[in-house]
Amino acid sequence: MKNNISHTVACPQRAGFDDGWSTTPHDQSILPARSQKGRGAVSNIDGRFERHIHQEVDDGWLGQLMEDAPPRTKTTLGIDGARSVITRNQSPDVPFDRSINPYRGCEHGCVYCFARPSHAYLGLSPGLDFETKLFWKPDAPTLLRKQLSARSYSPAPIVIGTNTDPYQPVDRDKQLTRSIIKVLSDCQHPFSLITKNGLVARDIDLIAPMAANNRASVAVSVTSLDHRLSNLLEPRASAPHRRLDAIRKLSDAGIPVTVLCAPIIPGLNDTEIENIVAACADAGARSVGHIVLRLPLEIANLFEEWLEAHYPDRKAKVISLIKQMRGGDIYQSEFGTRMRGTGPIADLIATRFKAARRKHGLDGRSLNLDCTGFKRPSADGQMSLF
Repeated sequence: MKNNISHTVACPQRAGFDDGWSTTPHDQSILPARSQKGRGAVSNIDGRFERHIHQEVDDGWLGQLMEDAPPRTKTTLGIDGARSVITRNQSPDVPFDRSINPYRGCEHGCVYCFARPSHAYLGLSPGLDFETKLFWKPDAPTLLRKQLSARSYSPAPIVIGTNTDPYQPVDRDKQLTRSIIKVLSDCQHPFSLITKNGLVARDIDLIAPMAANNRASVAVSVTSLDHRLSNLLEPRASAPHRRLDAIRKLSDAGIPVTVLCAPIIPGLNDTEIENIVAACADAGARSVGHIVLRLPLEIANLFEEWLEAHYPDRKAKVISLIKQMRGGDIYQSEFGTRMRGTGPIADLIATRFKAARRKHGLDGRSLNLDCTGFKRPSADGQMSLF
């Protein structure tokens, strides 16, 4: 029997946000969120489109409740009935205009993930729902082939995994990402992968031949070399040494690897910048880039909850440093600054990365992949003779 009561409160402002106008005093009976082992988000806050917020309150059994471990939330997998698979973007902050995301939601549970707010469009929470209520696109290979077969389609590098990780744990069984790579390989269509999971090494047999013709590359995210910090930030992603091992295997197979040090969180992992770059260079990476922490929409509240749960002694300092990179705000969404930040803290981080790259001979990431070999498939899956 649960020893708490969940109640619903009408919310005139967006759920999960303090817009500065609320005059309701803090209710001491509201139970604090508690972290679950193996999950990144501490709570399941309501999305910004919901008309109500849900809160758990103490019904008099608080002492016993707080002694018990919170119940585990199981992962479920639904079907995403998308009718197209290639997503277009016009962002000046990224060097590509099209991408593929085989999954919605991500079991890696990275608390800082900028994709979390997208779950609100499904009426689900950007918190625990994002990492436990997943959706996959079983028709993605067929839809991809159909889109590539259109006479109006002009090839350009496709990046797989821009929103959620294409190699999250569920792909070990579904192998959806491998099926997508197979379609692109059959068509000789250039692609790049972004992941923080060592599972990417499974598909070296498909990626390496494409890379040999300058039609494939991989970007691996390395946030920290500290196993404890990595486990708390990214609870179901590959451990740091597994990612370095994947970089080494990919590099040994002739596949160009870029390392994304993302996000850099001042007061948490910024002390590791030089060590991360050195370790990745030693593993064979060809380039290294960085992105500072982004906290748009619901992620700001989720990250503050996470700090309170795991690093309460650093919370005030970390939040202060983040605001110093964002002109005094918790986040700035403007193109050109949202990924780099502004001010002395952001400038120092960029300078340290520049020096570390220079020391190890690593350049910037490039998506200058060869598109000239593209073979347009027919809609029924047969390749054209011409």
